Amino acid sequence: MNIKLKNLNKTIVKCKKCPRLVKFIKKVSTEKRKQNIDENYWGKPVTGFGDINSKLLILGLAPAAHGGTRTGRAFTGDKSGEFLFKCLYKAKIANQPTSLNLKDGLKLNSTYITNILKCVPPGDKPNNTELNNCSKYFESEISNLKKLKIIITLNKDAFDNCLKFYKKKYTIDKKINFKHGKFYKLPNNITLIPSYHPSPRNVNTKLISQKMMVSLFNKAKKISTI
Repeated sequence: MNIKLKNLNKTIVKCKKCPRLVKFIKKVSTEKRKQNIDENYWGKPVTGFGDINSKLLILGLAPAAHGGTRTGRAFTGDKSGEFLFKCLYKAKIANQPTSLNLKDGLKLNSTYITNILKCVPPGDKPNNTELNNCSKYFESEISNLKKLKIIITLNKDAFDNCLKFYKKKYTIDKKINFKHGKFYKLPNNITLIPSYHPSPRNVNTKLISQKMMVSLFNKAKKISTI
C-alpha cells in the first residue's frame, strides 16, 4: 500500500463526523456478542485493504457489527466473509481461504476490498448525511487505484450507491439496473458488475452459490487481465 492510501486510512480510522455511527460503534464494541465477549473489538471505522495496483475492486455497503467492526478488516469475522474468501481463494485472488484478523497473512492478487460506508450503521441502514460524509473517502480510494478496471458490488445497496457516485461525475445515458453478473461499462472505461451479497440467507436459499461467485470472479479476472 502506498503512502497516500496509508494516510487516507489513518484519516478514516480517526473520523468522527457521524455522531449516530460513533455512538452505535461504541455500543456494539462495549456490549459485544456472547461468543465474542472476551475479545477486544476494533471499534473504529473500517478501512479498505489490498493492492494499490489493483485492477479489481470488491465493494460492500458497510462493515458488519460483529465482523469488520470487531476485527478491523472488511468482510472479516462473519459468515458472509467466510463464504467470500473461500471463493476468492478458489479464484486465486486470495492467498488463503480465510480472513481472520489484521495479522493473519492474507494477501490479495491485484484486488482491493472496501465499503461505501466505513462505519456500521444501526440496522444496516445508513442515512444520506452519513453516506455523503463518507463519499469523499470512497472518492479518494477510487482516485488512488490508478489501474482499476472492474468494480464488483456485493448487494443492491452497494451497487446503487456506487452508481450514484459515478452519476455525479459522469453523464450516464443508458439504463443500468441491478442484475447479478451483468457487465456495465461506465464512461471512464471501468466495468461495473452487480453481485448478490454472500450472506448466509442468500447462500442458504441458493440465490448465490460458490460456483456462481467463483465463476463471476474468474470472468472479472479474465477481463481485467489479472
